[in-house]
Amino acid sequence: MPTLSLKRLDKGPAQASPSFLSLRSSSFYVALIAGVCLLFADIEIISPNPWLELRAMGEGLLAPRIVSYSELLQGLANTLSFALQGMAVAVVAGFSMALVYRRWFIRAFCAFIRAIHELFWALIFIQCFGLSPLTGLLAIALPYAGTLAKVYGELFEETAPQPGANLLASKSLSAFFYTTLPLAWPALCHYTRYRFECALRSTVVLGFVGLPTLGFYLETALSEGYYGEAAGLLYVLLLLIASQRWWLRKGLLPLYVALAVVCLPPSANVNWPTLLQFFGEDIIPQPLRTASQQDLGPWLALMWQQQLWPGLCNTLVLSQIALLFSALLALLLLPFNSTLFIGPLLKRGSDGLLIIARSLPEYLLAFVALLLWGPSMLPAIVALALHNGAIVAHLLAGFSQQLYLRDDACRGVNRYAYEVLPRIYRQFLAILFYRWEVIMRESAILGILGIATLGFYIDSAFEEFRFDRAALLILASALLNMAVDTLARRLRRGLQLDTKADLG
Repeated sequence: MPTLSLKRLDKGPAQASPSFLSLRSSSFYVALIAGVCLLFADIEIISPNPWLELRAMGEGLLAPRIVSYSELLQGLANTLSFALQGMAVAVVAGFSMALVYRRWFIRAFCAFIRAIHELFWALIFIQCFGLSPLTGLLAIALPYAGTLAKVYGELFEETAPQPGANLLASKSLSAFFYTTLPLAWPALCHYTRYRFECALRSTVVLGFVGLPTLGFYLETALSEGYYGEAAGLLYVLLLLIASQRWWLRKGLLPLYVALAVVCLPPSANVNWPTLLQFFGEDIIPQPLRTASQQDLGPWLALMWQQQLWPGLCNTLVLSQIALLFSALLALLLLPFNSTLFIGPLLKRGSDGLLIIARSLPEYLLAFVALLLWGPSMLPAIVALALHNGAIVAHLLAGFSQQLYLRDDACRGVNRYAYEVLPRIYRQFLAILFYRWEVIMRESAILGILGIATLGFYIDSAFEEFRFDRAALLILASALLNMAVDTLARRLRRGLQLDTKADLG
């Protein structure tokens, strides 16, 4: 949910809320389900002395250092090159698919490719192209193309129909470029800029699987306990993301992309026999490869019992707990990020903290927390809640700024509880349900860090070269994300949630 759009993002007529579903009951069910999930969650602190590790990290943050400027510049160049090239391909592909997004098979294809996390795509392409620039480009371009196609298509459908209706050939492509596109252009540019920021974070995370981005050097420094060196790289990453408004200019984008291609050509040493074997044989279930179809049922039953069922359960448990704590943290941070409660100076300070929290990828936050507390769900819950809670709080603060309050309106806690929150609560739930699918995707991928979600079993399958198991698990992860996305969309429609603040 990147913008403060005042338009509905769900299409179709508003549907009446079912009798069992209301703002209050839906909030209760979210809390109840998360509470039940807490009973099954592994939140044990395994580290023998987390305070000693925390002290070492704090000392590193206060004394950052850059050991090798050549490595830093190389990591920065690779990070920007992957993000720029991946986004360039994603924008072209996403825009093309958005033009025909009403076709069901296009929507289904886009939903599938965006439901698979970019780290999972990277693990797939590493088997085909190795740790090459092409692997990083495709890992970013594929899921982002699906996301951009969806958002662009919805933006095109939301534009006012009157200009196109006044033309004789209103369905022609030229009519689209003269009527629909100009109306949608500001929102389209705004969202594309936001997705580029997401691409920078995703590119950093790709370093944790071996691609030479900033994340690769960050992971190395953190794993070896060089927290001062890690802090220096972290500050560079935050500066890179925070300074986008100054260096990311539309007029310079063609130059940036050209430099990215020159700096990191999207090439790979393709071994065609290996590639054909991977897609034509390795990812096919083992019983089918050996022509023993009667063994397929036992193979699927074994996969379900040992990996699919525990992976799905742990992914759902983690995501529901993280969803609740993201909501609670956002509600807690809201008064500290709105001038309805604090002055402009304090707001600028809280804005800076929220920028830091939402600029750091969940994977990186979870990795750091894992070093503190050990491999359990606790690091993942904290990482997901911090990142998503900061995003929701930032957007809610923007809605609160649009509210009109009378001069004699109550202040303090009463203003928050009786004046502001009731009037933006629909927007709060809408944003929260938008983040639900994102939290589910990240919950699955955090298994690579050792948490027993689907990502744990997927990573193990790749390490053991059991690609048929990895393919089945990735398919299960994609279907789960698509189901959650569909459920969240239906909840938003059933509750008639939109992003328009109650300004009255």
